[in-house]
Amino acid sequence: MPKVSDILGRKSGEVASVGEQDTVLTAARKMNERKIGSVVVAHDETVVGIFTERDILVRVVAKGLDPAATRVGDVMTRPVAVCHSETKLEECKSIISGKRIRHLPVVDGGRLVGIITSGDLLANEAAEQQETIEYLYEYLYGTKP
Repeated sequence: MPKVSDILGRKSGEVASVGEQDTVLTAARKMNERKIGSVVVAHDETVVGIFTERDILVRVVAKGLDPAATRVGDVMTRPVAVCHSETKLEECKSIISGKRIRHLPVVDGGRLVGIITSGDLLANEAAEQQETIEYLYEYLYGTKP
């Protein structure tokens, strides 16, 4: 059964993070530069929260807060759902759909080691289905498609 480590092995391993004292503007710029939907909020590689596009919309913009003066720690989502490298992907899918989230930090030994997204899980599932299709095609027709 596939695990989180299978996905992490195909990713760069670098996780965008900010500190609780960073401003929302700093976090938003980092997200915009990297074209990502969230940053992990960490203190010494320990996950303390997550800050997402939805947090910006609901907790900053809708409340009329100044992004340059608002600290991420005041508007981040916490507690944050996490998984481990050895967590099965089925369990991650269940967490993501059950909590209605798109980003799941990966923590091993109390330290942030990566992040997986709903997109990562979908891409992995599509690759598995393609492998199955090719196998069945070869089984039925004796050649690869």
